[in-house]
Amino acid sequence: MKIAIVEDDINMRKSLELAMGGYEEFEVITYKNAVDALKKLDDSFDLVITDINMPKMDGIEFVKELNGRFEVIIMTGNATLTRAIESIHLGVKDFLLKPFEIDDLIGAITRENKIQKVQKSVAKTKKTSNNGFLGKSEALSKVLNIADKASKTDASILLLGQSGVGKEVFASYIHKNSPRTKKPFIALNMAAIPDNLIESELFGFEKGAFTDANEARAGQFELANGGTLFLDEIAEMPYGVQAKLLRALQEKEVRRLGSSKSIKIDIRVVSATNANLNEKIQNGEFREDLYYRLNTIPLHIPPLCERKDEILEIAEATCKSNCEKYDFESKTFSPEAKSELLDYNWPGNIRELISVVERSVILSETQEIQKDELFLDVRK
Repeated sequence: MKIAIVEDDINMRKSLELAMGGYEEFEVITYKNAVDALKKLDDSFDLVITDINMPKMDGIEFVKELNGRFEVIIMTGNATLTRAIESIHLGVKDFLLKPFEIDDLIGAITRENKIQKVQKSVAKTKKTSNNGFLGKSEALSKVLNIADKASKTDASILLLGQSGVGKEVFASYIHKNSPRTKKPFIALNMAAIPDNLIESELFGFEKGAFTDANEARAGQFELANGGTLFLDEIAEMPYGVQAKLLRALQEKEVRRLGSSKSIKIDIRVVSATNANLNEKIQNGEFREDLYYRLNTIPLHIPPLCERKDEILEIAEATCKSNCEKYDFESKTFSPEAKSELLDYNWPGNIRELISVVERSVILSETQEIQKDELFLDVRK
């Protein structure tokens, strides 16, 4: 694993270099500031470890410049809650407060190394499957055909389907096959954000816009500029915010809370829901004009019970990746277990299937997973 350490304190830099030199699996290269690191970092690196307070460019700005190219661990001697939250929004994997034990850093690196190995294994599996999807079926192929056509345009796409069918996977697929593929893909779940925070999360805010707004922050629209913004569970968006979302889509601009200045944006919006939006419109819970703006191209993703020929492919690929994740010997499903997987109706769809397989990999006593180790009888 090739690691870049960016640290302006020469003593700290040398200490880390010396301590990590004893681990043969790590190749460590150090830089005294972020500007120098940006000039040298290339695709051969697997991980970046950086301080926050540095001359020329601080760690947060450095992470923004990296733009998701590398996984990042941040270390700092004077962390603030605001900085910690901002680093999480930028996708930072770990946040170590100085002084820390070297074992804590090695633990964080080891966890990330294991995750990357699993991700590479899954990615390798996906390359041999149907356009990045673990399974392939006639029902899936029909939806992918529409998605392929839609991805080449900037038309708004509304993903419809039951919970767990893989709507975010489809949104990511559309982004990766679009002209925006090299720009950000940001996913936001409306149901996971408190109603009073959705507007600031989407559009950002200026310093002093409200209590605890100690510094300005860009919203997800700005962060996704040039790329794709995926709004999951769109039916859960508060009615009052829907009008502002509609305006942002129509005018292609946003205004941060507490600001009188509009910011131009260029994004593609993909939204998703498992709710009946027509019913929501009739009940006055969802704006009809926003519905038509989001629903230029509707994509109905069939449930797993209508994609039976994908079940074993997904189960076997998930089994393999979990064996690698937990350092288990390879496991397979018995003929009876395979039959049970195919007979079950999967109300939780792919999400449920992945959960069931992971549990069976962990709990099975032998290398062949048996029918009763799936525990599907308790779900029927």
